[in-house]
Amino acid sequence: MPRTIIACARLVTCDAARATLADPLGTIEDAAILLDGPLITAVGPAAELRGRYPEARSIVAPGVITPGLVDAHTHAPWMGSRDAEYALRMSGAGYEAIAAAGGGIVASMRAVRASTPAAMADALRARLLRMASLGVTTVEAKSGYGLDEASERKQLEAVAEASRADDLPRVVATYLALHALPPEAGGDRAAYAARVAAEWLPGIAAAGLAVFVDAYVDRSAFSVADARPVLRRARELGLGVRLHAGQFADVGAAELAAELGAASADHLEQIGLPGIEAMARAGVRAVLLPVASFTLRQDPPPVAALRAAGVPLVVASDANPGTAPTESLPLALALAVRSYGLSVAEALLGATREAAASLGLAATTGVLREGLAADLVLWDLPHERAVLQPWGLSRARCTLRAGAVIAGHLS
Repeated sequence: MPRTIIACARLVTCDAARATLADPLGTIEDAAILLDGPLITAVGPAAELRGRYPEARSIVAPGVITPGLVDAHTHAPWMGSRDAEYALRMSGAGYEAIAAAGGGIVASMRAVRASTPAAMADALRARLLRMASLGVTTVEAKSGYGLDEASERKQLEAVAEASRADDLPRVVATYLALHALPPEAGGDRAAYAARVAAEWLPGIAAAGLAVFVDAYVDRSAFSVADARPVLRRARELGLGVRLHAGQFADVGAAELAAELGAASADHLEQIGLPGIEAMARAGVRAVLLPVASFTLRQDPPPVAALRAAGVPLVVASDANPGTAPTESLPLALALAVRSYGLSVAEALLGATREAAASLGLAATTGVLREGLAADLVLWDLPHERAVLQPWGLSRARCTLRAGAVIAGHLS
């Protein structure tokens, strides 16, 4: 795209350098942003930018502009549908009971193993395009439904293919090394975890198929003792660490995240003060997943305690076929405000600046600032507050990643 000025009534920068107590989002009124190729080259009052760059193409956007949304926790490369399970859950069946009966993650495992690589890549591409239409420009994408080396690699290779596409959101790959126990493991979680660490993880790291490694540490999942060697090995191999922590019980996962210097601990519906304090000391971000807790009829995490301790808050969709059957980060933001009590500013920062930082992308995206990627959303909405309303449809007029339109139209 040629050098372009996009003007709007409200530009929400999410830039900490522009933030104040009264305006944590660093908003500029009657503002403009200058794009030059893939980068932002200037941000400021519209009249000033037009005067400085009279040769630039000029566009006026009728609504609000924000940074591109960053979805920092998804299981995007899934296959199949678990709609029958969802109906059972809505009738009162519990998550753990469904899993024990052969549903849940193992049901998705069967679909992933039966899929061809081409079908998986096509399904992921279509999903990412739908996310882009909702204003998302960066997606963390986990494996974890293959549950054997070949099938996990199949998921991660689909993510790698998507990451090379310029017309999709930026994709960050996470190897969800410990998600569930496959039937062939014979019920031995420790042995399965040891095999993952010794045999599968080094090859995945050497192939460059993952940026992070994740583990599901919970009452009916893997223990801290199971997960620690896998995640330590990931660190030795130069990979970042994330954890599913405290979704159903506080078994010390948050403390493990702090011990390992994890980028995030995710879910946290069940976390005590020691875990919160450990996360705060270690700088571990809390990734909140309100769609999952809504579906599972769970109480929200202790957001007030996390906030008081200074734990940075991220909001993500948890897009998956079971507990969060959605691709909508805006829906998660609406629920974060309605059900978790986040402010509008906390929710938006949690899906832009804080989410980008949790993925190691603070120097790339999440903020509208000179020198960063031109990742932004033009919303058909008058104010950033409206982004947090549960519209049930997309209000993104145009989504740009690195200066290129990946959804909608720029005119």
